[in-house]
Amino acid sequence: MVKASRIKPFLWFDDQAEDAAKLYTSIFPDSEIVQVTRYPDGKIMTVAFRLGDQDFVALNGGPQFPFTEAVSFVVECADQAEIDYYWDRLTAGGKPVQCGWLKDRFGLSWQVVPKDIGRYFKDAQVAERVMKAIMPMVKIDIRKIEEIAQ
Repeated sequence: MVKASRIKPFLWFDDQAEDAAKLYTSIFPDSEIVQVTRYPDGKIMTVAFRLGDQDFVALNGGPQFPFTEAVSFVVECADQAEIDYYWDRLTAGGKPVQCGWLKDRFGLSWQVVPKDIGRYFKDAQVAERVMKAIMPMVKIDIRKIEEIAQ
């Protein structure tokens, strides 16, 4: 069997690849822009960047393929302070949705959730109460989830 290669998300932007890469690398620790390639006319074609240990490529490909909620990135947070940090930065210029989801200013969808959210779904009765609480929430409130899970 052939060993699996690393999977690298390839993100199609209209013409904001560099702006997006700069924003994301400013938000996530241990991140950097790795390489920029250019079209023959000198405009930026791709921006390779790393968020933590995950590599990405952003392409300036034109407006024909906008982002949809069919693809999103999940940010697992240790506590409410981390949720607040990522939520505030990723929604700046974007829009909150619900249930921990948001769209950033480039239209890319993110889910900002507690790292251990799965623990609330092991018991059916607790899971039902927690889901009823989470669905109308916009930004996740860990304290409220904890109270409801008791």
